[in-house]
Amino acid sequence: LLFVLFSRYSWNLDDTVGGKDDEINPDVLGYIFEKYINQKAFGAYYTRPEITEYLCEQTIHKLILDKLAEVSQPVPGLPAPPQFETIGDIYTKLDAPRASHLIHHILPNLSLLDPACGSGAFLVAALKTLVNIYQGIIGRITFLKDNALKQWLEQQQQQHPSLDYFIKKTVITNNLYGVDIMAEAVEIARLRLFLALVASAENVADLEPLPNIDFNILPGNSLIGLLRVDEKRFSHYTDKSKGSRIIQPDQATQLGLFSAGRAVTYREIVSEKNRLVAQYKDASSYSDDLQVLRDHISAHRQTANATLNQILLDEFSELKIMFEQATWDVKKNKPGKAKKRPLTLADIEGLDPFHWGYEFDEVMNERGGFDAIITNPPWEALRPQAKEFFTDYSNVVSKKKMSIEAFKEKQKELLNDTEIREAWLDFLSRFAYQSHYYRIAPQYSHQWAVVNGRKTGSDINLYKLFTGRSFDLLRNGGQCGIVIPTGICIDLGATGLRKMLFNHTRINGIFGMENRRLVFEGVHRSIKIAILSFTKGEQSEAFPATFMRDDVNELSYFPNENALSLNVDLIEKMSPDTLSIMEFKGNVDVQILKKLVAFPLLGQDIENTWKLSLTREFDMTNDSDLFETEVDSGFLALYEGKMIHQFDHQFRPPRYWVPEQKGRKGLLRRTLDENQKLDYQNYRIGFRSAGENTNIRNFIATIIPKNAFCGNSIISSQEINNDWKLLLYLSAIFNSF
Repeated sequence: LLFVLFSRYSWNLDDTVGGKDDEINPDVLGYIFEKYINQKAFGAYYTRPEITEYLCEQTIHKLILDKLAEVSQPVPGLPAPPQFETIGDIYTKLDAPRASHLIHHILPNLSLLDPACGSGAFLVAALKTLVNIYQGIIGRITFLKDNALKQWLEQQQQQHPSLDYFIKKTVITNNLYGVDIMAEAVEIARLRLFLALVASAENVADLEPLPNIDFNILPGNSLIGLLRVDEKRFSHYTDKSKGSRIIQPDQATQLGLFSAGRAVTYREIVSEKNRLVAQYKDASSYSDDLQVLRDHISAHRQTANATLNQILLDEFSELKIMFEQATWDVKKNKPGKAKKRPLTLADIEGLDPFHWGYEFDEVMNERGGFDAIITNPPWEALRPQAKEFFTDYSNVVSKKKMSIEAFKEKQKELLNDTEIREAWLDFLSRFAYQSHYYRIAPQYSHQWAVVNGRKTGSDINLYKLFTGRSFDLLRNGGQCGIVIPTGICIDLGATGLRKMLFNHTRINGIFGMENRRLVFEGVHRSIKIAILSFTKGEQSEAFPATFMRDDVNELSYFPNENALSLNVDLIEKMSPDTLSIMEFKGNVDVQILKKLVAFPLLGQDIENTWKLSLTREFDMTNDSDLFETEVDSGFLALYEGKMIHQFDHQFRPPRYWVPEQKGRKGLLRRTLDENQKLDYQNYRIGFRSAGENTNIRNFIATIIPKNAFCGNSIISSQEINNDWKLLLYLSAIFNSF
């Protein structure tokens, strides 16, 4: 039966709009890969073509229009040059000088990056976008009476059996860059591009040698590594007088690098690498010599990376970051206090660092960064996920619905196995030092902000790190299109990133959508997604946005028909501390808000009056070791969102209790406990942190009784002058329509 099914398909590589139903599209590779890897562990999900194509068009079209605008400035005394407002104007208004500039200068030099490329969905979409532009310009050339352009076109047609194949190969070789931490994903991304290229050949005679893109699309950790290289610091490790590594005669002969026995500068090393890579890319056929050249480049990279990793190790050490080896307390039969030690080069190498300033030297150092970044990065929190780890050791744990207490029992049982316990301790040890780096490294300063005197950004999420990293990798004027959770708009931990977006970029659009129609398979239907685009190096005053959409096809006419115009000044008035962006349904909401901000905010400091301060106490995952499933003397109830309803704190009984003394210690952290009165000892307003639009009531609030703790699914107010009448009044307001 399986062979009968397969025999129905022609197994051609269809990449055309009018492809037949029985032909296989190369995109199926990416779908298979991203659907069947461990999505939860790697945060990788298949991105629909509607999204990849939209973001590629938004970023690449704007890049080209901006570059054309630079060469289309009016000159006194000469006829006014054509103005291009849309990419369609190029196909109808383009003149010979600008066509030549596009073909010979703008298009060949565009650098387009996906720093979390996965199986290459965005790279393939970028390929299609650029190919369409090339074809439009070539079509325009046939109508222009320009001998030089016609001669160029005739020359390409004579040299290449298929013009489409030649254009695709040019784009793949010159314009596309990708990095991913999974080496398997990188291989599939390369293969997918090759298949997209081969799909343009109608017969065997149209085929030419495939492009050599081994050093355009590379494996590595995009978030760890040197953006640019301090050449003096590099020389410190290659200076003979300091006893550092010198390229020896046998290595110099093998690699074809430099004269033997002398120290070499960083600029010499990277220039030689660039020369070898250019030679490799220009090779016209596969041969033994090409394999030797590839090995030379790999050896060169290995040699240079050893020094670059040493520089990165110094950076970690200067930040006083230590390795924290997890241990096991045999007496208590649970993890003990971590043992700290200085980091080693092996620890840095274990992070798979990717050194952008070395690998893509020309783009980062000569051009100032990439022209465009188009990506859908991982969305996972950077912390040890116990359930994910133990899934590999137990079929029971892999079940979706499993209570905390049942999991704890199973985890305890599994950890009795010495081999599993050692693997678990090694797993725990991987996180602390890199998390510490993200929290304090200067290049990640946008990950945090100070709100109400407290530093935000303690929750490290990969999507936030990639948003900041993408900004750093762009040149001024570069374009970014990124798919991330709508937490970028509202999360307290994303406050620093919103400041970055408002003050150092021009936001081109935020398309917010819900996953109710499973646009992202494997992601919960309640997850909200933001499709964000911005230009680096400018400032946002107002930007188009829309929220709570569920039809991905609406992207095709965003922001022209379905967008609100949000003013940054209004956002600052509404949320001066956190700059949170409300998810407005329509213009009526915006008009209501404009009236509201004329009055004092709930959290505003006003002399001789109260203000509302919101707080979150215990995290249901990170603080789960405090939770007990049976009540005992001195234990206080832990309130969760599901336990309350409007005006009702007894909607459901508690599942967990917290020993009061342990709870106080958890709340005070490093502050000395002097029996001071804490929030949990007062009446407070609490409301569910999440509400669904499909529920009967969306905002659910009540009074939390004295002497009770709250989990993260309840946001609670701090004491308001101990005024219970005021608390009741606010509860009534919150619960009203």
